[in-house]
Amino acid sequence: MALDEDMALLARQPLLSLMDRDALRLLAFAAESRILRAGDVLFRAGEPSDGAVLVVSGAVALTMQDDGKPASEIVGPGALIGELALFTSVPRQVTAIAREPTQVMRLPRSVMRRVLGESPDSAEAIAAAIGDRLRGFVGELSAVQEALSAIDRK
Repeated sequence: MALDEDMALLARQPLLSLMDRDALRLLAFAAESRILRAGDVLFRAGEPSDGAVLVVSGAVALTMQDDGKPASEIVGPGALIGELALFTSVPRQVTAIAREPTQVMRLPRSVMRRVLGESPDSAEAIAAAIGDRLRGFVGELSAVQEALSAIDRK
């Protein structure tokens, strides 16, 4: 895939779209493209993460357990799996298995850190967006806590 096409795919991601063009170019250049066959495992729940995976084509099943039950979710082109792993090491929350021939773009955390280190404006924009997300999440948790407290008072 051409570098401009890879950049366009990355720019469709809300968080990555905040990066300036040069930072996106570096990220796209360093991304690792992989072709998977149906049934290939990208990663398993509980494994340490080292970055995110962008689905370019095909479909990936995401499941919480490896028990043979149907997938919790099927994602297709444009899905970014493991976005948080771009910034911090967290255990994988799901097992990801290709459902059909699938192309993915692996985005290593080490590359993201290097790119953001060279692009302070991009790093600041992403940090602000993550801060907004966290504030929203805390607000949602507060609303849930209030609802639970109201139930307990009854």
